[in-house]
Amino acid sequence: MKKAAATRLNILQKAFELIYVKGYQTTSIDEILATTQVTKGAFYHHFKSKDEMGVAIINELLKPNFRNTFITPLQQGGNPLDDIYAMMYSILMENEFLKVEYGCPASNFTQEMAWNKDFNKALNDLAAQWEQAIVDTIENGKKKKLVKNTVSGKEVAIFIMSGYWGIRNLGKLENSKAVYLIYLKQLQSYLKTLK
Repeated sequence: MKKAAATRLNILQKAFELIYVKGYQTTSIDEILATTQVTKGAFYHHFKSKDEMGVAIINELLKPNFRNTFITPLQQGGNPLDDIYAMMYSILMENEFLKVEYGCPASNFTQEMAWNKDFNKALNDLAAQWEQAIVDTIENGKKKKLVKNTVSGKEVAIFIMSGYWGIRNLGKLENSKAVYLIYLKQLQSYLKTLK
């Protein structure tokens, strides 16, 4: 990796770490500069503004991680209902990257920056990918006769996604994974109704 690309990646990674802990709005460019140990000139060489950097964090860091964590597990071709539950269990209980006390990075960005059209587009792209992966999983399950034919993949996707973002926020408030276990138990009950 060339030095300029390495510097840019370093800025994105260190800025993300700060933003994930402190929030986007409360993290200043000066804090990012201090953490990354780059000059203001170097920062502005790579990004025209803090917002351009924020959108780059979503597109270049969150999306690849999101794909591996939220989408790929649904493309394994197993029982879709088991795959959905296993994915959610893994995300909530086993994932070392997503800290209970800081919530979901995508949800945090949504709460803080959805009003910004560039953030909104990047976050909508992220959500649309996950929604489509869930819909595809449910539709494949219907073809295999593992999911009732009357089940709407879109409705399942919206239910799963809203439940996830809600429970991440409750976990953040309580700073405890205990609420995740309650959610997972109810999720399992819900998924059984789709058979």
